[in-house]
Amino acid sequence: MLHGEFTVSMADASFVEACDYVGIETANKVPDKFARAGFHAVKADFVDAPLIEELPFALECKVKSYDEKEWRMIAEIVNISVDENILDEKGVVSLDKFSPLVFDWMSKNYHKIGDKSGNAFRDGLSIKKCSSGINAC
Repeated sequence: MLHGEFTVSMADASFVEACDYVGIETANKVPDKFARAGFHAVKADFVDAPLIEELPFALECKVKSYDEKEWRMIAEIVNISVDENILDEKGVVSLDKFSPLVFDWMSKNYHKIGDKSGNAFRDGLSIKKCSSGINAC
């Protein structure tokens, strides 16, 4: 974050080993850690920071403020880079094609997102109708 700009790349389960390695190894001791993980850095389009070429989803960000005491950063997303392979026929990221990894700090495990749990803006309509008195429930 030398220039107040950075990227956040997101991986799916196929990259868990490489991403974990990049997270646990320091570039101060292993300057070629990206290459060892099988990654290649490429220049981002909108910020002065690298993207990981192999990862299918990335945010390009510019820092707006940083509170060193609280370790709180506010940044603006200026671009989203998405590999076409994870898009559906409408050009939207498909969780059927991309299951992003998330890190659970408490259990120290990685999990993948992807299983559908419900229908947004529809599943709660039955409760809304009941609470408004439209139908007897």
